[in-house]
Amino acid sequence: MKKDRKISVSAVVVAAGKGTRMNMDINKQYIKVGGIPVLARTLKVFEDCPLIDEVVLVVNNNDMFYCKENVVEAYGLKKVKMLVAGGAQRQDSVYNGLLQVNSESDIIIIHDGARPFINEEIIENCIEAAKEYGASTAAVHVKDTIKSADSEGFAKETLERSTLWAIQTPQAFLRDIIMKAHKKASDEGFYGTDDTVLAERMGIRTKLVMGSYNNIKITTREDLTFAEALIERE
Repeated sequence: MKKDRKISVSAVVVAAGKGTRMNMDINKQYIKVGGIPVLARTLKVFEDCPLIDEVVLVVNNNDMFYCKENVVEAYGLKKVKMLVAGGAQRQDSVYNGLLQVNSESDIIIIHDGARPFINEEIIENCIEAAKEYGASTAAVHVKDTIKSADSEGFAKETLERSTLWAIQTPQAFLRDIIMKAHKKASDEGFYGTDDTVLAERMGIRTKLVMGSYNNIKITTREDLTFAEALIERE
């Protein structure tokens, strides 16, 4: 990382899913909560965060023009430098976005477009952790008792709750780490459950950064109800 200039940070915001679990005519990213589309709320946080230099937005190929007009332009999101078509799976979509990031970026931070309640503090903490450790992710302590099960559906083991975390986004990485991690996974046909898994396959340890229980991913109709409640409370 170059020391003679300000650290450059690019964000890849992934909003390429179809939101089929909603059973609605509109993609979940564009559903309005509190009168504003979910994706616009998400992007506004990155727009306002002084550490973010640019945003590469990955969307469903069928939504490109709609998103540009009704989200990026409608809400004056100047940091969104490019809209990129998503791939077959989330990991493919992230990789498509990574390939369009500024080649001078030091840190790349990846976030789900359907997590509109992210805040600048978490973004900044993830960036700082990535600078020091190479990879970081927002996460929260698991509240419930977690058990592993056997193949017949019986409880096999009660896991130690104090060591368990629920992983969120954003996830931040030194540029070289995440680019090499995605290239390696692509070459080998490996798909992980998140981006930190890809870095961990190369021996990189992921630093956990405290997220927020409000940093929900809007996936179901019940999530929309919770989102409206959060906005009213704010």
